[in-house]
Amino acid sequence: MKDLVEKVASLYEAFAKEAKAQLENGNKAAGTRARKASLEIEKAMKEFRKASLDASKA
Repeated sequence: MKDLVEKVASLYEAFAKEAKAQLENGNKAAGTRARKASLEIEKAMKEFRKASLDASKA
C-alpha cells in the first residue's frame, strides 16, 4: 500500500506541474498532459480504495 501512496503522490506532482504550465503559460499541450494525468490519478485512487478496504478487513 505504501507503493500505491507513493504512486499517487508522483502522479499528482506530474498533474500539478502540467496544470500550472497550462494556467500560467497557456500551454495547450500541457493541458492535455494534465487531463491524462488526472485519469491516471483516478485509476490509482480506485486501486488505493480497494487496497485500503482489503487492509481494513484483515
